[in-house]
This record gives sequence, structure tokens and C-alpha cells, in this order.
Amino acid sequence: MLCNYQQHIDYIETSHIFQFLDSTMPTNKNPSESQTKHNPDSKFHPLQEPAIPSSTENINASPNLNQSIHSNDIHNHSTIDPGRKVPTIITLRKDKGRQPVNMKELLTDSPSSVVSTPPSSHESGRHKELNSVMALIDSITSPDEEGWSRHRMLTFAAKRYASAIETNPDDYDALYNWALVLQECADSVNLDANSHSKDALLKEACKMYDEATQLNPALHDAYYNWAIAIADRAKLHGRTKEAEELWKQSTKNYEKALQLSWNSPQALNNWGLALQELSAIVPAREKQTIIKTAISKFRAAVRLQFDFHRAIYNLGTVLYGLAEDTSRTGVSPVGNEFSANELYSQSAIYIAAAHALRPSYSVYTSALKLVRSMLPLPYLKVGYFLVPPVGNQVAPHCDWKRFKFVLNHEGLQQIHDDEQKINDRPAIIVDILDIISVAVCSDLTLPPGPSICIDTVHGPVFLIADSWESLDSWLDALRLVYTIFARGKIDILAGIITG
Repeated sequence: MLCNYQQHIDYIETSHIFQFLDSTMPTNKNPSESQTKHNPDSKFHPLQEPAIPSSTENINASPNLNQSIHSNDIHNHSTIDPGRKVPTIITLRKDKGRQPVNMKELLTDSPSSVVSTPPSSHESGRHKELNSVMALIDSITSPDEEGWSRHRMLTFAAKRYASAIETNPDDYDALYNWALVLQECADSVNLDANSHSKDALLKEACKMYDEATQLNPALHDAYYNWAIAIADRAKLHGRTKEAEELWKQSTKNYEKALQLSWNSPQALNNWGLALQELSAIVPAREKQTIIKTAISKFRAAVRLQFDFHRAIYNLGTVLYGLAEDTSRTGVSPVGNEFSANELYSQSAIYIAAAHALRPSYSVYTSALKLVRSMLPLPYLKVGYFLVPPVGNQVAPHCDWKRFKFVLNHEGLQQIHDDEQKINDRPAIIVDILDIISVAVCSDLTLPPGPSICIDTVHGPVFLIADSWESLDSWLDALRLVYTIFARGKIDILAGIITG
């Protein structure tokens, strides 16, 4: 089986809480000590060591190819630290709402901290609540100096936001950032030592997100991080009914975040992962529907960002798990025309693409060793298209014929079976170098069926797939090969295919 990265997820870019913090908080820190730096990808970590286990219980939560990678791509050239989970606070990319701010700005006097309001019984209750949360934060321990330094920074930030909330309970920015700090603090808790404290901090973070979104329902980044906090809580509850409800809440918040800001591949990827986790808990009759939805979320994430290797890999893991289920039961999922072997082959395509984009990731390397033999070597993909004669894209429908095609690192090529060679019909060849775009085509002059248009420097090439599912897999494969070529990694893909 394949191992997945299961961490948790993307924190939002709205405040890099540790950026510039040492320069603003009053400490006696020795100047020679190194400043805590924000690592945008350190939020990723595997639930278990990256390895290929021997069996798969389900396609989501088992320690195999179904342990997926959660998204945290603030930068395209990020790295994964598979050994530990260091929290980050980041915002959704291309945020059209509030502008991202750093901790230096957040720690300076804000308008909300200057406003003074008369004390009330509600504020008194809030004061007690915040004090109890501060007591939880103070109880966090760390085994090393780096952890203590981080804890001091979080405590300083927590006190500042708590003060701002006491001064102005309707300050949704302060509520939102207080929730982020609580999530950071929860990540500092040793899970083996005190899971109750971790859950309590996450629960308080969820309350603050709830309040912030009630005050400002347009805070898509708050819904996004709220979904992450709920998912982290769900992990603490195993495969219980409570965990099932938490995973459902998490997926609803991702949905809400995407309704407010649709173009986030990270949110789509994380939504898919939450659905995978949920599918491991729900009754069997609900599982296949949830898995199909998870596949659609991963695929949507990839199509928003073709080099989003985490979503590419996760799509491979969910297909691998689906292949395992199909192989075990002998029954294809409802609405899925592919056999277990075809699903394994599709899974291998995505794993190979993820490895080609990030060959340094050991998880991808290990997964590729398992699935490489499932590829139709020496090709990446093999299948059939209905095509017109070469050079005659507007040929009558009766002249379109079904031929076998192969895709490798060099391009797409039509090949003739023994029966077709007697026709001596020229073959269609599309070099990767010549491709301009690949898209679904809805030209009514074409024969009926799901069609692809490959726009090349020599003109368009039209292909009719056997089914819409086949069309999706071909679209992804063509776009991934082109993306790998465009990123200068085609030699790596060639090595995978040719050995």
C-alpha cells in the first residue's frame, strides 16, 4: 500500500505570527540567538513515518497510499518537513479581502486597542473566559529552548489579542487572530502527554472563529482555518461518532470558504482530505459517494494549479484506495466504468507526476516504487480515441475511426493495431513541444461524445473519448505531462517511464 502525507493542512497567510515577533516583543533574549523563522511548509507532517505498509483497510485513513498530503502552498517552491508539525499561520492566496499583515503590524497599537468602553457584566464574563484560556496556554511545556522561545512569543501574542477583545468584543479581526494563536498553541501541546488540553485549545479556537464569522460573514479565511481546527479536533477522537460529526462540520466550512473565495486549490485539496477521513468512518453505503466527491475536489484543485503536487499525489492515493476496494470486492463503484487494474494504472500516473515535480520527496519516491509497475510501460497512458483522418479535422462523421493512442514524455501518438495496419492510414502525432493548450471541446460539428481539443502550433487536434471518465483521465494526463515539461522536469518523467 502507499503511504500518504497526513498532516494538517494549510494555515492561512493572513498573519505570519512569528515574522518579526522577536523584534517587537520585550524579551531578554541574547542577540546571538537565532530568530524564529516562519517555514511556510512546516505545517505538513505525516501521521506516521513515510512508508509503504502491507495492507489497506480503507482508502482514507489506513497507513498506506491513502495517507494524503495536506496543502500548504504559499509558495510554489516550498518544502515539506515530514518529521514534525510546526504550525504556520497563512492566508489564502490571492485574497481579495483583508490584506495580509505580519506580526510586527499586529503587535503594534491598533485602533481597537485604543478604544475604551465601559465595563459590563458581559465583558466581565469574557474576562474570566479569556483568563481560563490563558491558563491553558501557560500550562504548555516544551522540552527544548526553541519550543520555549516559541511559547513565549505565542503567550505574548495571546495576551495582546485577549486585551483587544476585552476592550472591543466586536473586533472580528482580534477574534480571528486570537483563534489563530490558539491553534498554534494547540500544535505545541504534546499529544501523548495531554490530548485534553489540545482539544480544549482547539475548541476555544473554533468558538472564536464562530464569533468572528458571525460579526463578519465574509471572512473566508476564517472559515478555512476554522475547518482546519475542526479537523484537528476530529483526529483526536479517532473513528467515533463524534469524530464523524466533526469531519462533516469541517467539510461544510471548507465549502463555505470556497463559496466566498472559489479559486483556492489549497482549500479544495484539504476538503478532499477531510472527505477521505470521513469516508473511513461512515457506513459502507455512504462511502463510495463520499470518495467520488473527494476525487472531484482533488481534481478541481489540480486543474486550478497544474503543478500542485500535493493534490496530484492525493488524487493518486484516493484512486489507489478505490482500486484496492474494487479488487477486494470484485465490484466496480457505482458510476465508475474502470476495472481495478485501470484504477491502479490511473493512480500510478498521478504518483509518477507528483514524483517528477518533486523528486526529492521521500514519500513520493517510496510510493512510486510500489506503483511504477502498474503503468503501461514504456508508456504513461494507453487508451482509445475516435479521430478523423490526419489533416482533415472537418471530415464527415463516417470517416472518423477509433484508434489506439499512447502517451509518454515526448507526446501523444496514434498507433495501429495489426488489424488497422492494412488501412495504411497516417498516424496522428502530437509532440509535447508543440502543445499550446488542452481543453474539453463542445463543438457541435464533431461526432457525438466527450471530446478534447489539443491546440498546437500546427493547428487543433480533435479527439473523442470513450466516456466522460476516460476524458477526465486523459485531460489530466496530457496536462500533467505538459506541466512537467514546462517546469523543466521532463527528464525525470522520462526516467520513470523508460527505467
